[in-house]
Amino acid sequence: MSAVFDNDIKHNRHLEVHDILNWLEEDNMVDTENALMLRTLAVGVEYKKKNPLQIIAERNWINAKTQKLLTLDFLTKWFADRVGLPFVRIDPLKVEVSEVTEVMSHAYATRYNVLPIKVEESTITVATAQPYERDWEAELSRIHNKEFKLVIANPEDISRLLTEFYTIARSVHGARSASDAGGGNIQNLEQLMELGRSGKLDANDQHIVNIVDWLLQYAFDQRASDIHLEPRREMCPVRFRIDGVMQEVYQIPTAVMKAVTSRIKIIGRMDVAEKRRPQDGRLKTRTEAGKEVELRLSTMPTAFGEKLVMRIFDPDVLVKNFQQLGFSKNDNAIWQSMIDQPNGIILVTGPTGSGKTTTLYSTLKLLATAEVNVCSIEDPIELVEPSFNQMQVQKNIDLDFASGVRTLLRQDPDIIMIGEIRDMETADIAIQAALTGHLVLSTLHTNDAPSAITRLLDIGVPPYLIQSSVLGIMAQRLVRTLCPHCKQPAQISDEAWNELVKPWKAKKPQKIYKPVGCLECRDTGYQGRKGIYEMFKFSDETRHMVTSDCDIHQLRKQAVKDGLQPLRLSGANKVAKGETTIEEVLRVAPPPLNG
Repeated sequence: MSAVFDNDIKHNRHLEVHDILNWLEEDNMVDTENALMLRTLAVGVEYKKKNPLQIIAERNWINAKTQKLLTLDFLTKWFADRVGLPFVRIDPLKVEVSEVTEVMSHAYATRYNVLPIKVEESTITVATAQPYERDWEAELSRIHNKEFKLVIANPEDISRLLTEFYTIARSVHGARSASDAGGGNIQNLEQLMELGRSGKLDANDQHIVNIVDWLLQYAFDQRASDIHLEPRREMCPVRFRIDGVMQEVYQIPTAVMKAVTSRIKIIGRMDVAEKRRPQDGRLKTRTEAGKEVELRLSTMPTAFGEKLVMRIFDPDVLVKNFQQLGFSKNDNAIWQSMIDQPNGIILVTGPTGSGKTTTLYSTLKLLATAEVNVCSIEDPIELVEPSFNQMQVQKNIDLDFASGVRTLLRQDPDIIMIGEIRDMETADIAIQAALTGHLVLSTLHTNDAPSAITRLLDIGVPPYLIQSSVLGIMAQRLVRTLCPHCKQPAQISDEAWNELVKPWKAKKPQKIYKPVGCLECRDTGYQGRKGIYEMFKFSDETRHMVTSDCDIHQLRKQAVKDGLQPLRLSGANKVAKGETTIEEVLRVAPPPLNG
């Protein structure tokens, strides 16, 4: 039974706990004795401050119909159906904060606990959990000359986002006002000169501090891996990379963006005055939950000012085992057999952002016991890890990878990690280290595992050194994993499956899963990422094939005979397990090469 709006009875009325309890009793969802007890209690002042749905949810009652907990989320959906309004989960990434906060003042929105979430040409959508309390509507309709469309949302979400949206909007507005009063003095390629203005916006201004704090916390909450601050002539986009996909989250005025960038450079111990050259920095902060998070900063001069990218490194990645990273049992067995060797070189290949660093750090953390000395040379150090010794490339003092490895070799190491093999000098010293009793791990940029051999040959490494030093190569990519809260079974066509596994043969699964979208995954259908891997362990046959005129196609065929599973087949296994989709694997895994 659904209630509908009645202008005479329900309009302009604040719903109390007893109103909701009456409806729940009508729908046979609560016990009469429990309802009577709560009616007696719900006369105190503390109960007047909360929404009745929150008060009932806090009782942790069991639904008399379904025997499931009456959670706030469930009660809100039920309530929306009861009052005949749509239920909406508010995705903050899809709300134009600057627009919606102009609809009504913070005090007005707080008084009625309503939150504008969408502004269109003729309508404004407002989220509420008190749909019959509408004194605010008539006045605002006259001001904006638009129709108000009500939706029901979780009252806790409304309260939290109301504070968050208006706080950031107030800070941006305050910073912009200070900029307008004191001038913007923006240096960019196409300076728009406004006469009569001079001065700068202070990076230590409290509004700027608030914006930076909000920006970082918001990124942590949204599971972002990167934050991009991109300068433009007037309004500058702020974008997050979430599960490998870029999403715009806010637009900041140029003068404010400049001050925000300066603020981050200050706390990242970078040269604030230098805006013409790229710079690198890092900072460490804590989330609201108290967890330490490290960020790597990188600036780049552009036509309209400095672009700043912050890469977020979650320390939790280092406690992941290989199964959590996405290794299959077979992958894990092959990788363990390679890293258990006392000496030799192991290469990890893949493009930027494919998870190579996470794999190497997780491996080194596993290997870094009290009995061994583990050292690394990196450019830059991406995550400070106390269980091994890390050195950073410093090009200004001629400390590059090659000279860094020479230094490490004088430090009595057992295991060495080289951030990347880029040239013959680094490759040569890495292989010499592997031949003199050290286990060496490093990365290369190639499409697949066998191609790493031709890359080494192209750099200039003699074939006999590759034969005698390389233990194995692993190629990897990251695929988005399906959201466990909303994924649904789907049928799979022969054509789609064959496209994924060609030219190899793999049994088609009976069913797969498809993305749907919910609040947990921000309606993307995906949540988190896992690796797909191509393990190429050197055998005697493949060693003999490494020659100066090595045929990569024959090498790849032999690797497959020896047990190499190509990236797309690794992805197909995850599709069959319901972890990801065919489209996602095809998006990240390279197509099979001829031969």
